[in-house]
Amino acid sequence: MNLDKVFQNNKQWIKEKLDTDAHYFENLGEGQSPELLFIGCSDSRVTAEELMGLGPGDVFVHRNIANMVSGTDLNVMSVVEYAVVHLKVNHVVVCGHYACGGVKAAMQSADLGVLNPWLRNIRDVYRIHKSELNAISDQETKYDRLVELNVQEQCVNLIKTAAIQKAARERGLIVHGWVFDVHTGELIDLKIDFESILENIREIYHLD
Repeated sequence: MNLDKVFQNNKQWIKEKLDTDAHYFENLGEGQSPELLFIGCSDSRVTAEELMGLGPGDVFVHRNIANMVSGTDLNVMSVVEYAVVHLKVNHVVVCGHYACGGVKAAMQSADLGVLNPWLRNIRDVYRIHKSELNAISDQETKYDRLVELNVQEQCVNLIKTAAIQKAARERGLIVHGWVFDVHTGELIDLKIDFESILENIREIYHLD
């Protein structure tokens, strides 16, 4: 990649924005008030604003390998806290994608060094849903289903947090689980039934 081209592109982008709105960057500098927190994968093929047709200021974004929400990851927990408590977003989305390299890597019997503890979280998702996944004979279909189940479990991890629970009670914040199909470009709402999933764990994870 020619990095000089990146700076040329930046100058062209600035010109295009100013040609459309002379106060574009002044307005950007006034602050942000997004309605949506998007937690997605770091995969270079998967964007956030572009796939939703949104622009700067519309969505607060956090990305990591395989769109994980771990209670021990201070990075994602800080993002959730800031977006929910301070920016007061009303929607939080965990968005996975089919053909996810992180999900596939987690299912390989290989020592991946520093990635091992991170990918272990995905293996835990497999363990929880082992019966369903082992009943799928086609490997690619199994990976796709694990992508969906991983999104579901990361949404559940979100709902276990105090910030999400409080915002849900006080202003009706909603958690969503989506998948982006890299083969078609379609954004899919998994329509996860959180009430059913949480019915048996609410007593354990409820925080006042």
